[in-house]
Amino acid sequence: MTDYDYIIIGAGSAGCVLAERLSASLRHRVLVLEAGGRGKSPWISLPLGYGKSFHNPAVNWRYHTEAEEALAGRKGYWPRGKVVGGSGAINALVYARGLPQDFDDWAAAGATGWNWTAALETYEAMETQVASDGSQRGTGPLHVQDVSDQIHPTNRHFFAAAQELGLPATDDINGPKNEGAAVYQINTSGGRRMHSARAYLAPALKRPNVTLLTGALVEGLGVESGRATSVHVRHKGRLMQFRAGREIILSAGTVTSPRILQLAGIGPAGMLKSHGIAPILDNPNVGGNLQDHLGINYYFRATEPTLNNVLRPFHGKLRAALQYALTRRGPLSLSVNQCGGYFRSVSEMEQPDQQLYFNPVTYTTTSNGKRTVVQPDPFPGFILGFQPSRPTSRGRIDIGDKDPETPPLIRPNSLSTDEDHTQVVAGGMLCQQLIATTALGQLVESAMDPDLRGMAPEEILADFRERCGTVFHPVGTCRMGDDAAVSVVCPRLKVHGVAGLRVVDASVFPNITSGNTNAPTMMLAHRAAGLILEDKS
Repeated sequence: MTDYDYIIIGAGSAGCVLAERLSASLRHRVLVLEAGGRGKSPWISLPLGYGKSFHNPAVNWRYHTEAEEALAGRKGYWPRGKVVGGSGAINALVYARGLPQDFDDWAAAGATGWNWTAALETYEAMETQVASDGSQRGTGPLHVQDVSDQIHPTNRHFFAAAQELGLPATDDINGPKNEGAAVYQINTSGGRRMHSARAYLAPALKRPNVTLLTGALVEGLGVESGRATSVHVRHKGRLMQFRAGREIILSAGTVTSPRILQLAGIGPAGMLKSHGIAPILDNPNVGGNLQDHLGINYYFRATEPTLNNVLRPFHGKLRAALQYALTRRGPLSLSVNQCGGYFRSVSEMEQPDQQLYFNPVTYTTTSNGKRTVVQPDPFPGFILGFQPSRPTSRGRIDIGDKDPETPPLIRPNSLSTDEDHTQVVAGGMLCQQLIATTALGQLVESAMDPDLRGMAPEEILADFRERCGTVFHPVGTCRMGDDAAVSVVCPRLKVHGVAGLRVVDASVFPNITSGNTNAPTMMLAHRAAGLILEDKS
């Protein structure tokens, strides 16, 4: 058995941040356990390499949900990072802090101290904002890039359509004026993905007090007299045990953190007993409160060249690759999601209720039985899509049995409230209004079925049920709150009822944020490290 001060389970978006922050003083020995590999694939570093990792089992857990009647009996596909950097290593790189009200709602829900003022202070400490001209603001380790000078010309039609409808626009979706049509900022530096593994873990690993063990599957936790003291790991076929002198920190993500707690006997007692696990703490909230964004895309053939024309032909791919190699710029240095923003479907609403995406590309996903390929279409096209920002449906994630390698039971309980139905129709109608503008209408050669333009409200909802999918933002399964009866961790992220154990990742979100969840996950970890160090005595 090997002793450390802090053991971090999961080298994902949160775990990498914790490793750097907890080790900076050189006074604490930190062990980071990661079930996946090191993440040295060039497709991770390359921003547009997202398409290559989307189905790759070497870096992706490739989970599936249980079938959902509300989604026409379909099972959802849930890619999750199986690699150092976690899902931040395989995501589409949109960097969205969220809206101020999101975090004030956290505090109102019992997450005392996690309001917008605290979140903003943390964001400003962790970021270096890089403008399109290369000038910088801030000195944080995480670089956030303005790529407005590099986006495809097709995007101009989206901004013109928003203006035609009288919708707002913003130069900075993460700034004080964050509502409206925007170019998405992305976390890159020098044209390469700047995820938490690069920004935080890489410098931490240069210190003598940080150890990273990859290929390490956590099978259980040792709990003695109400305190978590050790982690049981399977590594290269043999069992290992590591002891934590101060704390064990779960940063395995929304899917796996609650499962590790359940395997340790912390969770719904009846369910644990049914799998032959002796409960040490009955808490039905472990695995509950699952939230996610569901979204849908509408595909159109375009009347002018789009990114399809650049990236489909072999010579186009070659030219883009050469541009990237020489300049670290061009389409390969960008996210597939170039524009979008937060919008109110009705102007009288208190805050935006929809997030939109406009992509100057369409693509076809094919499988030859051995691998899945995402390929731009051989004709010009574009995508307009949306996600309701604050869904109210709640689901669960639980272990399938006591074997930690058994896939999880993911039950999102999607579209289970009337409010969610209303939000879906509102988002579809907003997209319908945009595509009906002169600005976007002139870009449409034809719709790629189904055609949004002629849909009635009930048809929008029916189509959403048939075609929607996760936007890969699951949160909430170890909910943070001050009341142990309705939460898993306290506002300092300590597990209720078990000493020496915290959860620090997106699973603790009391409510889902309005946009992409990677930025708030890193923010949460950055701030959580300060709380952990405050409590070390």
